[in-house]
Amino acid sequence: MMKYILKQDDLRPIVSKFGKKITQGVVILKGDLASGKTTLVKAIVKALGIDDEVTSPTFSLQQCYGDYIYHYDIYNHGLEHFLSLGMLEELEKDGVHFVEWGDDELLKILVDAEIPTVVIEIVKTSNNDEREYRVEYAHA
Repeated sequence: MMKYILKQDDLRPIVSKFGKKITQGVVILKGDLASGKTTLVKAIVKALGIDDEVTSPTFSLQQCYGDYIYHYDIYNHGLEHFLSLGMLEELEKDGVHFVEWGDDELLKILVDAEIPTVVIEIVKTSNNDEREYRVEYAHA
């Protein structure tokens, strides 16, 4: 597991290292409300040179950026609803799929399906401007 403690307005260390390592698969984003899950996706999308506006897919379930970045939020409807809509098949598409509010059950499904998966847990620190990013490659 890799750990980073970074300011929300300077995510370059994690973006530069992480953005080059994953070009395919699923990134499960874990963290409390307002921990910075969408902020991290924004930074990665920008670093990849994609000019699309990145917003939280809380109510739309899915956003697409460029030709190969997908962004999901399963908070409102839960994993069962996500799967009942056939979204597992979406996660098999070529590209990088960021899933906010993914959990251990989703991780197990992805590993069993042999879909490359990374888990990034974002933890608020005592300094409101910083977050701890815990990056674990679950299946590559």
